[in-house]
Amino acid sequence: MLSYFLRRLAVALGLVWVIVTLVFLIIHMIPGDPVEMLLSQGGVPADPGLVEEMREQMGLNRPLLDQYWAFLVELSRGGLGKSMIDEHSVVDEVALRLPRTLELIGAAGLISFLIGVPLGALAALRRGKLTDRLLSTVSGALISTPVFVTGTLVILILAQQLRLIPAGGYVPFAQDPLKHLGMLLLPAGTIALGLSSIVLRMTRSAVLEVLARDFIRAAHAKGLAPQRILWLHAVRNALVPVVTVFALQLGTMLGGTVLIEYVFNWPGLSGYLVRAVDARDYPEVTGIVLVVSVLFVMLNLLVDLLYAALDPRVRHG
Repeated sequence: MLSYFLRRLAVALGLVWVIVTLVFLIIHMIPGDPVEMLLSQGGVPADPGLVEEMREQMGLNRPLLDQYWAFLVELSRGGLGKSMIDEHSVVDEVALRLPRTLELIGAAGLISFLIGVPLGALAALRRGKLTDRLLSTVSGALISTPVFVTGTLVILILAQQLRLIPAGGYVPFAQDPLKHLGMLLLPAGTIALGLSSIVLRMTRSAVLEVLARDFIRAAHAKGLAPQRILWLHAVRNALVPVVTVFALQLGTMLGGTVLIEYVFNWPGLSGYLVRAVDARDYPEVTGIVLVVSVLFVMLNLLVDLLYAALDPRVRHG
C-alpha cells in the first residue's frame, strides 16, 4: 500500500506543477493590460507614467521567465501575492472564504450520499417495478434541471411561501449555530438534489451489476437473508465505482458553486472568483484557480487511495 501511495503522490505532485505552469501562462496570455484597466477611470486613459511605474512595482515589465521564477518562489513560501485592487493578501482572503465553500460542498455531499445510495439500492432491488420507474424519472428530471432554476424554486416555495427557513445569507457558526445551519440547509440541499440523483443512478447500475455475479447467487444458495446480501455484499462491492464518481463530482463542484453562492448570497470562494475576474485582478484570479485546481488533484489522490482500500487488486495493477 505504501508503494502505491508513493506512486500516486508523485503523479499528483507532477500534476500540481503542470497546473501551476499552465495557470501562470494562461493568465499572462489574457488580452489587455490589467494595470491600464485598474488606473483608467470613467473611460479616461491612464497616465502612461503611472502605468509604467505600477508595472515596475508589480514586476510586469520583467521577462516572462523571470516572472515565472518569482511566481514559483512566492508559492514555495506559501504566498499568492496581493490584490491589485485593495492590496489585501490573497492567501488571507482565500483562507477566509474557502472553508465556507468546502462546508457547502461537504454538507451537499453528505446529504446526497445518504439519500442517493439507499434509494439507488432500492431501485436496483425493485428493478422494472413502479418504485424503480418513479425514482428513475425523478432523478432524470433533477439532473436535467439547471441548478439556478432549482435554487430559485426552492427559495420561492420553502423560504417565501412556506417561510420554513431563511432565503439566503450567512451567519458565522460561532455567532449563532442554529441560524448558521438553517442558512446552510437551502444551498446545500439544492446542490444535493442534483448530486443525489447522479449517485442514485450510479448506485442502481453498480448494484444491478453486482447482483448478477456468482458470489451473490452462492449467498442466496446458502440461505442468507436478502437484506444482508443486499447491504453487506452487493452494496459494499458496488461502492467502488460509486465513490469514484461521487468524489469527482465533489471536485467539479469546487468551481461550480458560483450560481448557488450567488443565488443564496453565500460568501464563499466562487463569489470571490467572479469579483476577481470582473476586476481583472491577476493575483486573485491566479490564487483562486490554483487553490481549486490543487484541491481537485488532492481529491483525486484521496479517491485513488480509497479505491485501493475498497479493492486491493488496484494496488497491484
